[in-house]
Amino acid sequence: MPAAFPARRTVRRTAAAAVTAALLLPLAACGSDDDSGSGKDGGGKDVKLTVLAASSLTDVFATAEKAYEKEHPGTDLTVSAAGSQELAAQVKQGAPADVLVTADTKTMDGLKGETGEPTVIARNRLVIATREGNPDKVKGLKDLGDSKLKVVLADDTVPVGRYSKQVLDKQGVDVKPVSKEPNVRSVLSKVELGEADAGIVYRTDAATAPGKVDAIEIPDAQNAVAAYPAATLKSSENSEAAAAFVKWLSTPGAQKILRGAGFQKP
Repeated sequence: MPAAFPARRTVRRTAAAAVTAALLLPLAACGSDDDSGSGKDGGGKDVKLTVLAASSLTDVFATAEKAYEKEHPGTDLTVSAAGSQELAAQVKQGAPADVLVTADTKTMDGLKGETGEPTVIARNRLVIATREGNPDKVKGLKDLGDSKLKVVLADDTVPVGRYSKQVLDKQGVDVKPVSKEPNVRSVLSKVELGEADAGIVYRTDAATAPGKVDAIEIPDAQNAVAAYPAATLKSSENSEAAAAFVKWLSTPGAQKILRGAGFQKP
């Protein structure tokens, strides 16, 4: 949970304060007209921002968080990652936050009354994650229909679960998963721990577990493309700073971080 916002300081309206303000006005006029990148709110206070981000953004947003705070002194950024459907539920319940980034446009579109105009900041594709060395010789989607194979998928309410169902149905593959997980990281974890032989995850998630899982590519013609929209939350108490962060996600610096983690261009 984000820390409570500091209370407003009481300003004493004394003659001395008025004189001081008058003396400072010319100096302020010489400064920058744009404080959007300073990490300060309209009153010059430090800003605390809470970003609700899809599970597949866990690692890359940890890097983005450090980069943003370095570029915007005075901003304390907190990233809370979970399945997109969980994040949507938090928003609807009024959880205090400033920015939302989901792994699909459907979830974001369902929150139109709660968010500003969304901007797609990245895209992703699916892969089949198998145990290290791919001992079961999984070559493609059709192999996941083998009843001898323990396959784990994300629940259909989760973006990656919907994408998985979409690609499997398109290929006519009937999979009876040993479990349906609440987010993509849980699917990856099941495969990493050997509790499943294979699972469908995003390419970027498989890349976070080198030496623990193998990633079997799914041909583009059989694959699905996930879009990641970002938007400010109307309930944010730091709307300007929230908008600045969303805008930053499309800058060359932020996009370089996303590309480095394997995400594709918007």
